[in-house]
Amino acid sequence: MASPMRSLLTNPDRYLQSFRLFLANSTEHQCMQEFMERQLPAVIASIGNGKSTINILSVGGGAGEIDLLILSKVQARYPGVTINNDVIDPSADQISKYKERVAKTPNLENVKFTWHEETSYEYERRMNAEKKSKKWDFIHMVQMLYYVKDVPATIRYFHSLLEAQGKLLIILVSGTSGWETLWKKFGSSLPLGDLCSYVSLADIKRILDPAGLKYQVHELPSHMDITSCFIEGNEDGELLLDFLTETCEFSRTAPPELKRQVMEELRKPECSEKRDGKVLFNNNLSFIVIEP
Repeated sequence: MASPMRSLLTNPDRYLQSFRLFLANSTEHQCMQEFMERQLPAVIASIGNGKSTINILSVGGGAGEIDLLILSKVQARYPGVTINNDVIDPSADQISKYKERVAKTPNLENVKFTWHEETSYEYERRMNAEKKSKKWDFIHMVQMLYYVKDVPATIRYFHSLLEAQGKLLIILVSGTSGWETLWKKFGSSLPLGDLCSYVSLADIKRILDPAGLKYQVHELPSHMDITSCFIEGNEDGELLLDFLTETCEFSRTAPPELKRQVMEELRKPECSEKRDGKVLFNNNLSFIVIEP
């Protein structure tokens, strides 16, 4: 009998709902902000040397919150320089939120935005068909490599678009995070299909090392409050469980034994820690900076 479990990505509205709840319940964005404040200035220190225009490509830019933080750091390093900021994202809803955010943000006069409503693969295919290979000074992929079909090919393609002084920044979950534990144990039981793949820093290293690419890794701690997942029937808890398992209505559709095992695993120290009566899931992030 076919399992009633479906990938969360088959229901875009519920996916966005659960994703927003994840952001609200986690230190994901604070963790990224810390990286942007402390480490990013050194990363971008030479990307615009001697240039009158800096070209930035955001792959999977989402609603733009992190993108605008990155742009503010580039503006601070290269005041007054024109910045072309191209954004690739398949979600019309996210692009619309990004545009609203730009409209409300001051001091963006020297930034020209171009949005491409398509996946990274569609962008690559279109550029190849149009025989275009524009070079970029800074390319970033924030938490998006889970949603590409061929991770090595995607990294290779965008890395090939770097200028001589350029940098490629990849942000994704750390190999020490609870995600890694959860995926290794239950990945094969969950309804991912080809909509999502489980990748962490360990997988990226396996791609970069044989290719002889130079890169640095910064690891930063992050957590997500999943206490509500253990309250039977709690709506937020169910949405967070959906996000953790990438399964639409996991609580309702998962076989009881699988649900029991997942809930048990989520409480273990490999996935979470208990603090002040809360269950905090390990959401540690890896920031990988790749040279041309």
